[in-house]
Amino acid sequence: MQTRKPSTDYTDCFMVNLGNLWIKGLLLVFVICTQCSAQQVVDKMVATVNAGVKTDLITYSDLLWQLALQPGTVLDNPTSADLNRALRLLIDQRLILQEAEKLPSIVPTQKEVSDARDELARNFPSQGEFQQRLQRVGLTSEKLDEIVEQRLKMEKYLDFRFRNFVVISEKEIADYYRDTFVPRFQARSPGRIVPSLEQSRDEIERTLMEAKIESDTDAFLDTARERAEIVMLNDI
Repeated sequence: MQTRKPSTDYTDCFMVNLGNLWIKGLLLVFVICTQCSAQQVVDKMVATVNAGVKTDLITYSDLLWQLALQPGTVLDNPTSADLNRALRLLIDQRLILQEAEKLPSIVPTQKEVSDARDELARNFPSQGEFQQRLQRVGLTSEKLDEIVEQRLKMEKYLDFRFRNFVVISEKEIADYYRDTFVPRFQARSPGRIVPSLEQSRDEIERTLMEAKIESDTDAFLDTARERAEIVMLNDI
């Protein structure tokens, strides 16, 4: 019977272990590379928007982020209808934002961004749920601040372009009070005394102003969509 020298046993064992480590290393690299590739293909390009200023890309992640910031919206396996509603909203936002970025004076301050972010979070049942929704769609704190800043720019632009030029006449206030405010109040609060026109003036004026701004914004977006180059890259 032959016996191997101890040094040979040790050398063979070392070489076998080394070979195993090398194979495991290759497998680990393969797994990591596979995971990286998978992460890269999870997101996809959905559309591009060019209103004559620049070309903005909208991705699937943008749609999920939009849904995550809408209270009550389901995030697990969103329907095509939900995704398409988010896409239409994002296209309108990009059209407004491209116009807004022509006016550097409307850039919001960091405090405005922080306050708007806190206000956004208050739309959800709890801060914890808000954070969970952000984490579920991979929306980082930095990206959230960027989105909030963009929304503030759009609000400032719409105020600059429309709100400052809205004029509500006395006739419009009186007509709304007679035709809409009084019948609505009586239907909602039967038996109660209807507030006078003077008591209701501020509320009516705000309502009419917001309605005009919304109408002007819709008209602006209709024109912007017709002029813009909007390219759909993938179905959702």
